[in-house]
Amino acid sequence: MKSSKRITWAITLFIIVMLTGCAGTVVNMQELPEGEVPRGANPGQAQIVFMRPSNLGFAIQSSVFEIINDEPQLIGIVAAKKKVSYQVDPGEHLFMVIGESADFMSANIAADKTYHALVTPRIGAWKARFSLRPVSSEDRGSGKFNEWNTATNWVAKSATSDSWAEKNIASIRKKQEKYFKKWMNKGRENQPRLRADDGI
Repeated sequence: MKSSKRITWAITLFIIVMLTGCAGTVVNMQELPEGEVPRGANPGQAQIVFMRPSNLGFAIQSSVFEIINDEPQLIGIVAAKKKVSYQVDPGEHLFMVIGESADFMSANIAADKTYHALVTPRIGAWKARFSLRPVSSEDRGSGKFNEWNTATNWVAKSATSDSWAEKNIASIRKKQEKYFKKWMNKGRENQPRLRADDGI
């Protein structure tokens, strides 16, 4: 009986920690000191900042990719309370985030602007799932944007980031194939999209 109570308590404690936890541990990425943080878009390109201000599911890493010619290219592994910068050419793009499942966001990017997208966690069957949510000009005017921005610290890819992606590429591609079909079946009106005028 005592053993059963201990197991129940351990499970309850785990759920509480998952729901109210703190910043996630940075794995296969490097934290950036203040002097090295990104300062905006490179000339002729755009900057997209993928930020994860929520501490929900903090024990689970979320990996963000750009899909180029159907191939996933790692942008970064974004822990809770972290953000990563990505320089991209203007035009059409498709991005993917992976946790227990995969989800997607399309984008139409203009040069010389900075865009933001939220990595939003939710509880899955076995661990956290994630989605990408575009940050619109309305979001920035609501006051929430400053909260998201100040709640997150910069990280960047390290020497082990791409090695991690290479080791896990079979699982990454399997989730990409399975969940992209589901995403496409949602219809364009239900597919998150970062628009050219969302940049600043």
